[in-house]
Amino acid sequence: MIMALRSIGIVYRKELKEALRDRRTLVTMLVVPLLIFPLLSVGFGAMVAVIIGKAQEEVPKIMIKGGADSPDVVEGLKKMDKIRIVPLADDWRDQIVNKQIPLVIEIPRGFEKSLANQEQLTVTLYDYSGELKSEIARGKIQKFFDDYRDRVVTNRLATKNLPASLVKPFDVKQQNVAPPEKSGGALFFGGFIAYIVVFLCLNGGMHPAIDLTAGEKERGTMETILSSPIPRANLVIGKFLLVLTTALTTAALSVISMGVSFTIANHLRTASAQAGDTGMNFHIGFGAALSVFIMAIPLAVLFAAVLITVATFAKTNKEAQSYIMPLMFLVIIPAVAAMLPGIDLTPKLALVPILNVSLLCKELVIGTYHWNYIAIIFTSTCVYAAFALFLAVKMFQRESVLFRS
Repeated sequence: MIMALRSIGIVYRKELKEALRDRRTLVTMLVVPLLIFPLLSVGFGAMVAVIIGKAQEEVPKIMIKGGADSPDVVEGLKKMDKIRIVPLADDWRDQIVNKQIPLVIEIPRGFEKSLANQEQLTVTLYDYSGELKSEIARGKIQKFFDDYRDRVVTNRLATKNLPASLVKPFDVKQQNVAPPEKSGGALFFGGFIAYIVVFLCLNGGMHPAIDLTAGEKERGTMETILSSPIPRANLVIGKFLLVLTTALTTAALSVISMGVSFTIANHLRTASAQAGDTGMNFHIGFGAALSVFIMAIPLAVLFAAVLITVATFAKTNKEAQSYIMPLMFLVIIPAVAAMLPGIDLTPKLALVPILNVSLLCKELVIGTYHWNYIAIIFTSTCVYAAFALFLAVKMFQRESVLFRS
């Protein structure tokens, strides 16, 4: 047992020294996780705030279709702040689609006369659904017509000496009982954080795994290593531990960077994604960050073992990358699925690799601890990781895999 640990330690120290000399490994393990969250939270959030701010400050050009017999409505639209009424063009639909104008208002014929006769008509707003400037313009015009409609109703009631409360006998008030850290977009961004941590964990171990297997074959040093007196099982475990180290280091640094970045973003009060439009300050507590990292440990073991196994089949670095690319999709798809609304932890999903950890991390980030699911997910992920490691050892013992032509 002692000799086995000693031989594993020798392999691990040798591979660690070589990994620390490799710039690509250092960049993926240290630089990327430290930079990605500041860029996403502070940098991206500030950029989004600037873009939305500029869009709101712009004076949109709006066309009116019809309205010749409704001068009061048209005059009211012309007096609105921060919009400019321009003449209607024949190609107004194309101009909306091409983002030359954000909105066209169609006022039906005889609109004001129909209102006086208490007939119901429809004002149509033609816009570009999903386009930021069009959405902002529509919101301004929608508010104008909502206020206009309220004035019409109030005047009708006043002429008959009826109170305005007749059409609005009661109000409905919304009261949020969830704490701020669990409100708004917290669940979505919890899933987004889980996705980033999972992806970086895989990315952190990918390059070392390729270099320790396919890279050794390409450099012609695999035969030298295999001819050493160290048993192959100990050899692959030493290499596996190096890949696990890089994956866990990446995960740890990403969690630390995540907490620091959100703290800075909240302090600056940027209108970034994690704060949302409601002004919610989203932060990562020490307990949540530690929990996410602990759940990332068996996942990192699984990734390290699978990466070693897959890369062992390749003869060159380029071939190994082509083999690992489908693996990345298999990781990204369930991690992205965890961000979708309506997908919550269930006993069945708790057994699905990667998706289970992503869903759990989403809950952990907002401070929700499902201890029964934590036990199921941690145990099942450890089982998957153990099987993957067993498979990696078996692959290293097959000559047809190591020296395939």
